[in-house]
Amino acid sequence: MSKFSSADEAQQYWLDNFNAGDSWRLFRIMAEFVEGFDSLAAIKRPAVSIFGSARFTEDDAYYKLARTVGKGLSEEGYAIMTGGGPGIMEAANRGADDVDGISIGLNIDLPFEQEKNPYANVDLRFKYFFVRKVMLIKYAMAFICMPGGFGTMDEIFEAITLIQTRRIKRFPIVLVGTEYWQGLVEWIKAQMLASGTINAEDLDIFVILDDADDIIQYIKRTVIV
Repeated sequence: MSKFSSADEAQQYWLDNFNAGDSWRLFRIMAEFVEGFDSLAAIKRPAVSIFGSARFTEDDAYYKLARTVGKGLSEEGYAIMTGGGPGIMEAANRGADDVDGISIGLNIDLPFEQEKNPYANVDLRFKYFFVRKVMLIKYAMAFICMPGGFGTMDEIFEAITLIQTRRIKRFPIVLVGTEYWQGLVEWIKAQMLASGTINAEDLDIFVILDDADDIIQYIKRTVIV
């Protein structure tokens, strides 16, 4: 049963509360942007953002691969940037930490899954997903996308969209794991490409690789330190 006597009363209540809350929320959003810009602009190495599921444990092959890639890219002079949580994010930060590299973690406040991993030596925390995604894209020279869930998909497709629409300069996007990603790519070809909602050249925005050395060498060829 509604506590409002009419639709107009309910609408006015939500408008009053939404507007008041939004005005104060702007200051929190601005503060997150300022802290992120100031902290990440001070890092003078090209950064590679590594995405993937928070649910993989250190015994999983993809965790081990992400750690190897993080370590190898750090040794080549790249900063490693992740969402700062467990799973693939922890693995990539851990690889960078293994060789005393720059290991950036951009954590997000969530009710589950997203505890800070201990391997980031540049540590920022965000409340808003969209602010965090701006940082992960703005300060990255390449994306490495390990297997993941909806959050990983969101980050991948946002980057692809920004490149496709030329809102940002083109940079390497690597999907890691043919077995994991091939079904999605085949669906994109069979549905999106076939129906004309994307162009054939849009499929060149990303590549699929499996081997750590191939990933590292691809990033080295396309992103100069």
